[in-house]
Amino acid sequence: MNILPWTHYERLIRVEDKQAREWYAKEAFNEGWSYRTLNRNINTLYYERLLMSKKKQPVVDEMQDKTKAYQQDKLEYIKSPVVLEFLGLPEDTSLAESKLETAIINNLEKFLMEMGKGYALVARQQHIRTEENDYYIDLVFYNYLIKSFILVDLKVNRITYQDVGQMDMYLQMYDKMKKGPDDNPTIGIILCTETDSDVARYSTLAKNDQMFAAKYKLYLPDKEDLRREIERQKELYLMAHPEENDKE
Repeated sequence: MNILPWTHYERLIRVEDKQAREWYAKEAFNEGWSYRTLNRNINTLYYERLLMSKKKQPVVDEMQDKTKAYQQDKLEYIKSPVVLEFLGLPEDTSLAESKLETAIINNLEKFLMEMGKGYALVARQQHIRTEENDYYIDLVFYNYLIKSFILVDLKVNRITYQDVGQMDMYLQMYDKMKKGPDDNPTIGIILCTETDSDVARYSTLAKNDQMFAAKYKLYLPDKEDLRREIERQKELYLMAHPEENDKE
C-alpha cells in the first residue's frame, strides 16, 4: 500500500469519484506531490482534463509549471504532527529519548514515509567535533527533493529555549562543516511532545526559517482531532514565520 502524509488523505477523501481519487493518490505518491500540489490538481480537475485531452503533455507541462513553487516549499516536507502509532509505543511522558530513537530507527521506512517523500537516512547520533567540544546529532537525513540535509533532535518534553539554541548551533555547524556547495541550507526539526507558542514567537526559531518544531503523537487522532491539531501547528508556524502570512 502506498503511504501518504495524513493531510493528503484528508484531501483525497473529499474526492467523490473513486477512480479519480485512486488516480490522485497514486500520482501523489509516485510523483512526490506536496499537499498544495495535490489540492491544486484536484481543484483544477487535472485528472479529468487529462482524460479529455488528446495531447496530454501540454496539460502535464502546465501543471508542473504552476505547481513548481509548491514542490519547493520546505513546509510541505515537514509533517507536523508526526504520527508515531506504528512504533508501538505507549503514550507515556516518561518515555526516554533513547527508547524513542531506537523505535524510530527500527521502523525507519515507515518513519520516512510519515515524514514525507524524499528522505534518506544519513546517520544516527552523528558525531560533530569542533576545536573545543564533541556534539552528537540524534538523526540526520537528506531530502533529495529539496536538496537539503535534515537534522532531527528528539525531545520527550515541551520545547525549551535551550532546545532551540542547541538546534540553531547544530545548523550553523552543519552548514559550515558538512553541507556541500550544491546543497541548500540545512533544515532542523525538533520533534517534541508539545510545541510552545512563547518559544515560537520569541526564540531564534522566529528568525530562522530553516528550523522547525514538530510535535510527535503516539496515537492516531481521529479526523476532527487531526484537523484541529494541524490548524494549531500551522498557527504556531505562522507565529514563528510572519512573512508566510503574505503567501496565504
